[in-house]
Amino acid sequence: MTFMRGNRPPPGMNQGLAERMQKLQEDMRAMHEALAAERFSATAGGGAVKVTVSGQQRVVAIEIVSEALGDGALLADMIVVATNAALEESQTVAAERLQALGPAIGLPGLGL
Repeated sequence: MTFMRGNRPPPGMNQGLAERMQKLQEDMRAMHEALAAERFSATAGGGAVKVTVSGQQRVVAIEIVSEALGDGALLADMIVVATNAALEESQTVAAERLQALGPAIGLPGLGL
C-alpha cells in the first residue's frame, strides 16, 4: 500500500492496520493470479457437452460429442447448462478463497 506522505499511514489509520491492509492487497493479488490459472469444468446431457472456464469466469473450451450435433435447440440448452454450472463452481471457489483472507490477516467481518 503506498501512502501519500512517505511511509506513514493516512490520518486515523495506525501502522498495524496499514500493514494488514497491505497484506490483504498482496494476498488478493496472489489469489487472483492463482484463480486465473485454474480451470473448472462441467458437463450436461450425460457428458455430451463439456464446458471449461477459467477462474476469471472466461469460457476457455467447449467439447461436444458428435452425437449431440443432431438437435440444435437441445445442444444450445446443454451448452448453457454446462457453462452456468462451470461458472458457478468458479465463482464459489473464488468467494470461498476471498472470505478466507479476512481472518488470515486479522480483519474480522469480511464475510463476503
